[in-house]
Amino acid sequence: MQIPSGKIKHKMEKDNHTYLEVTEPAELMKFLMVKLPTKSRKDIKSLLAHRQISVDTEIITQFNHPLAEGQQVVVNWEKVLIEEQPQGLTIVFEDPYIMIIEKQAGLLSIATATEKEQTAYSILSDHVKKRDSKNKVFVLHRLDRETSGVMMFAKSEKVQQLLQKAWKEAVLERTYVVVVEGMVTKEEGTITSWLTESKAFIMYSSRTPNDGQKAITHYRVLKKNKHYSLLEVKLETGRKNQIRVHMKDIGHSVIGDKKYGATKHPIGRIGLHARVLAFKHPITGEVVRYETDIPKEFLNLFK
Repeated sequence: MQIPSGKIKHKMEKDNHTYLEVTEPAELMKFLMVKLPTKSRKDIKSLLAHRQISVDTEIITQFNHPLAEGQQVVVNWEKVLIEEQPQGLTIVFEDPYIMIIEKQAGLLSIATATEKEQTAYSILSDHVKKRDSKNKVFVLHRLDRETSGVMMFAKSEKVQQLLQKAWKEAVLERTYVVVVEGMVTKEEGTITSWLTESKAFIMYSSRTPNDGQKAITHYRVLKKNKHYSLLEVKLETGRKNQIRVHMKDIGHSVIGDKKYGATKHPIGRIGLHARVLAFKHPITGEVVRYETDIPKEFLNLFK
């Protein structure tokens, strides 16, 4: 819903700060898009990520933070970091302990024994070292090369260990959107199987209990037509290629995923995107939730 600009007014501007008064309930991102018309959504996300937005003196980093009538939003322009985004990924949230990025499709998460090319990890590592040669990043989880979307890195070994030890409890939600071949008739469902990997690095699914690693995937249909279906998928377990194998299991391979049975390749990439990551912050204890947009090339298939 678009917020009428007349409903939200500047309170004052001084000392490189902009003070905004909220006169009706709104989401923080929508509020700032209206009041900072020269700034793009990406610019505003950067302000949030670099802790330059506060609401009633509390620093806020979540774009969907709810605002109430009578609150004051302050934009601190003094700390604006003019920093190029690294090639192949976008930093969408950062604090002293963690970094959240949005990875492009086609980029490896980390190097493998056979592939040492540029990865999300190496690009981000080089990026933080430009600020200070002592800076490091630490891997917490991976996305398949062909999958785009949200990934999290730790900024110290201590934080990495804290998160990895409590990963199942700390990560509250991992939601993907996926475009599959054909019309999925069942509006929602759960797929459970046991996965094993062949010597050719292909994952196989078994319905026999304990015949591999247990994998559980929940899905619901968001959109569909006679050619494709757009699904929201939530992982209960995070096995290698889990979504891709499970979509093949139900007879609807992920588009572009020739490895797991796809015959259609309409967008030049695999139709899989990590959309939401929500977790309990390892240091502050607050719940952090980052949600990205559904890729336009996915939505264009349903126009």
